[in-house]
Amino acid sequence: MKTVTTLFTAAAFSLLAFGASAHSISATGNTLDSAEAALAAKAKAEGKSDYKITSARMGNFVMMTAELDK
Repeated sequence: MKTVTTLFTAAAFSLLAFGASAHSISATGNTLDSAEAALAAKAKAEGKSDYKITSARMGNFVMMTAELDK
């Protein structure tokens, strides 16, 4: 019985942790500024004003990903 309770509790905590994870968005642009502006627009469209850029890659174009703060 104790094992079942422990497994149930662990499953409940893992679901809570999964629900608390941040939402990711990505955008592309020709320059760093245009890609960041696109990220800001996507964040605003989702009703968020704070985001943290997690990656940026440059080549022929710029691709950025960010996590929205809760």
